Amino acid sequence: MAYESIPLEAFHETFKFNTELSSVVLGGKVVKVSDEFFAEAFHLLEVEPAPSLKGQFGPNGALYNGWETRRHNPSYDWCVIELGTLGTIVGFDIDTTHFNGNEAPEASVDGIFDSSLGEHDVNNAKWTEILPRVPLGPSQRHLFKIPETERVRYVKLNMYPDGGIARFRVYGNVVPVQPDSPQEVFDLAHVFAGGRVTFMSDQHFGIGANLILPGRGKDMGDGWETKRSRQKGHKDWVIIQLGTPGHLRTVEIDTAHFKGNFPETCELHALYSEDEIPDSNDVEWAQILSPVKLGPHRRHFFALEADVSIAYTHVKLTVYPDGGIKRVRVYGTKGPCPDLAAGPSDMAENDAAVPLESAPAAIKRVKTIPVLPLTPEAFSPFGQVIQAYGDHAAAPRGTKITPANQGSATKFHKLSLLESSYPVGSGASSGLSVYRCNPTKVVNGGVELKVVERHPYTNQAFIPMGGGGIQGDEALKEPGNAYLVVVAHNGANDKPDFNTLRAFVASAGQGIMYNTAIWHQPMTVLYKPMDFTCVETQIGNGDRADCEILELEASEVVILALPRH
Repeated sequence: MAYESIPLEAFHETFKFNTELSSVVLGGKVVKVSDEFFAEAFHLLEVEPAPSLKGQFGPNGALYNGWETRRHNPSYDWCVIELGTLGTIVGFDIDTTHFNGNEAPEASVDGIFDSSLGEHDVNNAKWTEILPRVPLGPSQRHLFKIPETERVRYVKLNMYPDGGIARFRVYGNVVPVQPDSPQEVFDLAHVFAGGRVTFMSDQHFGIGANLILPGRGKDMGDGWETKRSRQKGHKDWVIIQLGTPGHLRTVEIDTAHFKGNFPETCELHALYSEDEIPDSNDVEWAQILSPVKLGPHRRHFFALEADVSIAYTHVKLTVYPDGGIKRVRVYGTKGPCPDLAAGPSDMAENDAAVPLESAPAAIKRVKTIPVLPLTPEAFSPFGQVIQAYGDHAAAPRGTKITPANQGSATKFHKLSLLESSYPVGSGASSGLSVYRCNPTKVVNGGVELKVVERHPYTNQAFIPMGGGGIQGDEALKEPGNAYLVVVAHNGANDKPDFNTLRAFVASAGQGIMYNTAIWHQPMTVLYKPMDFTCVETQIGNGDRADCEILELEASEVVILALPRH
């Protein structure tokens, strides 16, 4: 089979649009090996460059970070590798770093084109040569480009006759895995869905391609991190080509392990383009996430402001002024989102827009709002999240944290302050109340929003209470552990602005404080009853000054779509 040797300086240009299919990060693994007497073959797939172990010895001899076999093999040694995902192959990096005098003199690569075979079939499978026997030198990387192959899941690295190889990287194109249904929500940016990072303004400490990898990684080294900026107004950005054109709904931005070097803020734009790398300054980029604050070492979830009727091919994530992000998940559908006018029969066929039992027969407009996990940053325009943090570095910036109770406790100070602006003489006072809430009705994975309320003169906190354990007490024996938090800003007509409507699911370990006059759904718990302590200021006579209630119009149905998991 034909091949081309590639100089090291041409690596980026040659493989910049390809994926390292063999990477252990994608799930690549060694299935079988002929011999690994001196150094185990699993090292071949490690992400980090091979370190020097010079001068270190084990029971079998000198230590090397790579794959090394015994001497005097009369034929050759081999290693069977399962790629992290099904893909077509375009090239290899065979690296003999630190193997000098014991490097493998030659190598070749075979593949199995039958993608239906499993790990137990490799012994009897038909292997096809995809890289012929090539010479290798000591302590250096060897890059080879080949014509794109058919679909491959297993490859076999052969070395002649024996010796050591530090790293083996297989480059190619992922065979995308996407749902058949045009209405099923999935991560359009994920590497397994065919997503690709096509441009980075900077990747000084961590490469942009890490953003779309599976999992949450293991440290700061497997995220995207830019160098520190020294200029006012600086920004960095990355462009992701989605696996398929899609209608975008939500985004997850994960700053795992970035505790003191996460970006201050970020924003997201989207575009439809036939180009792999569209112009970063193209006027057609549409803002789908306004600038939002980010926090350290956590997953952030945001509803997008994208036009649901438009399919986009690329997203541009911009961070201010610099910093590191671990992963980006862009959730959407291949078909248009179902926020459309519908009659009863149409709505019954659509899981995301099923009316509840009391829905009248008239045509309604159905609006579906995704329910996202509650985070302090996403909720900050509406109030504060009240919770503790096991990792103190993950607490929002500025949080005062001190030991308490002779070191047996940790105190997170003043996560929210009480506010009251009642007119003088109104008789309002602050106090604690308890709400016992029964679970709401969930239909086809959704909850219908029927009522919202606001408190014009005070903020209001709800803190979940635990269950009972003492015989005969009145606490709930099996309390729930999840509740809804649904909020909106006030509009120009002094009613809720439903363009700002956001929905979150909170855990029993999270309390909330609604800002003064924020429209919100009354306390709504999921699946099991829950008790809450409510901290508020009120007159207590049922006056509108305490609580203003608004029922949604019958012509519009708002469905809160719960997370599938």
